[in-house]
Amino acid sequence: MTPSPLDSAFTRRSLLIGGAALGGATLLSGCIGGSPAPTTSAAGASSGATAQLTLQSSLSDPKPKAALEAVMKGYATNPTTLNTVAIEQFRAQLPTYLTSSTPPDVLTWYAGSVARDYASKGLLLDVSDMWSGDGACAKFSPALKSLSSDDSGKQIFVPTNYYWWSIFYRKSPFTEWGVTPPSDWDGFMALLDTLKGKGIHPLTNGTGSTAWMASGWFDYLDLRINGAAFHRELLAGKHSFDSAEVRKVMDTYATLIPYFDPKGRSYGWQEAATPLINKKAGMYLIGAFVTQAFPAADVEDVDFFSVPTIDAAIPSAEEAPTDGYFASAGTKNAAATKDLLGFLASAAQQQKFIELSESSNLPTSSDVDSSKFSPLVQKGIKLLSETKEITQFFNRDSSDALQATADAALTKFLDKPGDVAKILKDWQAAAQQVWNG
Repeated sequence: MTPSPLDSAFTRRSLLIGGAALGGATLLSGCIGGSPAPTTSAAGASSGATAQLTLQSSLSDPKPKAALEAVMKGYATNPTTLNTVAIEQFRAQLPTYLTSSTPPDVLTWYAGSVARDYASKGLLLDVSDMWSGDGACAKFSPALKSLSSDDSGKQIFVPTNYYWWSIFYRKSPFTEWGVTPPSDWDGFMALLDTLKGKGIHPLTNGTGSTAWMASGWFDYLDLRINGAAFHRELLAGKHSFDSAEVRKVMDTYATLIPYFDPKGRSYGWQEAATPLINKKAGMYLIGAFVTQAFPAADVEDVDFFSVPTIDAAIPSAEEAPTDGYFASAGTKNAAATKDLLGFLASAAQQQKFIELSESSNLPTSSDVDSSKFSPLVQKGIKLLSETKEITQFFNRDSSDALQATADAALTKFLDKPGDVAKILKDWQAAAQQVWNG
């Protein structure tokens, strides 16, 4: 594994250089061949068309799906077919898409190590010209440029939005229950006990159909216990999952299991938001995209706090994933493909997508009018500007293949935490196969 670009680019200072820099919400999936057929909609007028393009999208949740469809209705340069594929299928089929003899021209995905991995195989289009001169990404921050570059320094990604992870809760039930956000880990554990004593599930989590959600707590506990540098090195294969450091993380993770809503093992991330919305659960460690699941009238009641410090000697760190698009190296018309990428990266389309998706995502373009951002989003910006270190998410700081090993290990752990020693041994063996390629 190559070191994450976050190692050099995503410090607190670099986040602030050039305005917004970092992340995106929605997560993975795809189908092809014998899998269920994707839903398809046409977008783009044909007047003046020079190429027929395909945009393969993993934005299958209703609001972001509708938002991208609305954005694409405004693209008239080249007729474009928008294929929306179920999110978990997209990840599994992405290598097949990119190696096909007729690949999609543009695909939704993530910046960072996961994009670099596909670029190292020669599967992504070089879009470096979009990052210089009058290119669509020329004004994006140096941190974003680094995150969107491959090992040779070429740009292979176009980032369009980012978001932060934290522990989200509703303000009104906290008031009703007579509790407040904790200031340290001991206070957090006491809060869990208080809520459980009131008959409320302290924590909700959707680790059923979206097993990657189990990595959220793993990432943050590793960041709080071992620090961001160790975490990046672990995901790059420089440390073992079967180590004393990781065992300490898992031992702490085990103390949280009694506080999770047990139905969470059958929920997807969106279903797991329902107990939080209905005041049956107290808190949810998740990305800011969780606001998409709330009724519009309840969004103002949503607030968050960072995962509390466990070891005061460990510098603060937050997760802020970056979303956007990359293009297949096998596109039949590179110029038209870059035109579509430029359209999607424009300030107007970033703002339109974020507003219509009703998410708490942040734009990567500094030309987007941020004056209308909600207090929640402003608080998110402040959180990211003040933290010492920024990471993304397990698969984004490593690879989709390594994420699969985490999904298997962590869901087994949630079901049988007493088997942690064997689980970590098996995890390391599976991870080693990924690292050995």
